[in-house]
Amino acid sequence: MAERVVSEPQRRRRRPTRKGAVLSHALIVETALALVDEHGADALSVRRLGAALGADPTSIYRYFRNTDDLLLAVADELLGHAQEGWAETGDWRADVRDLSLRLHAAYAKHPRAATLAGHRTTGRAHEIQAVETLLRLLRAAGFPDDDAVRYYHALADQTLAFAVQHAAALSLPPDALAADREVWQGTYAKLAPETHPNIAATMPLLDAEMQHGAFPFALDLLLDAIAARLPAAASD
Repeated sequence: MAERVVSEPQRRRRRPTRKGAVLSHALIVETALALVDEHGADALSVRRLGAALGADPTSIYRYFRNTDDLLLAVADELLGHAQEGWAETGDWRADVRDLSLRLHAAYAKHPRAATLAGHRTTGRAHEIQAVETLLRLLRAAGFPDDDAVRYYHALADQTLAFAVQHAAALSLPPDALAADREVWQGTYAKLAPETHPNIAATMPLLDAEMQHGAFPFALDLLLDAIAARLPAAASD
């Protein structure tokens, strides 16, 4: 796309598109997210987006500098979805946990978009709000600023890593996803105790455990470690 972005008042379009909608930043982002959900990363093009909107593709230039600018907006939209309806309870650990689980769930709901955008830093409103909220929760709990920043970093990276990995799995064709899950019964369950005694001894537990995501447990482990480092005065 060309560098033609104009200010909001200048780009408002009162005349509806061919599909009867009035073009807007929000509508373009929502449509882009739906396209990626349905068709994958290759769908994020000006031509396909214009066709889905019922608008001249060049009109998108007025809202986004290029396709990467649009991608960052889609990434930020996922962060917005994660924070919709969230309410603080006053329990820093419960609130951090809830926000992290919400982000993981938002990525799972839009797996193709998550794998495309989950590793990006948007610098936009929803991301800024998430960073601000997590830092506020940690600082209000009583952690010194240097610890709050480190724990925020660890929480953010762990949450995003698990979310993108889960999204990548969900983005597989159904037969490939089913085949991956079947490996535990089809391969691991058949390993002999003589050669692989630890796998054989734990196989029923291992098979059951590997059929669901580990993120909630891993998150609790990290939160346990963070809570254990809370200064004594703050935890009284």
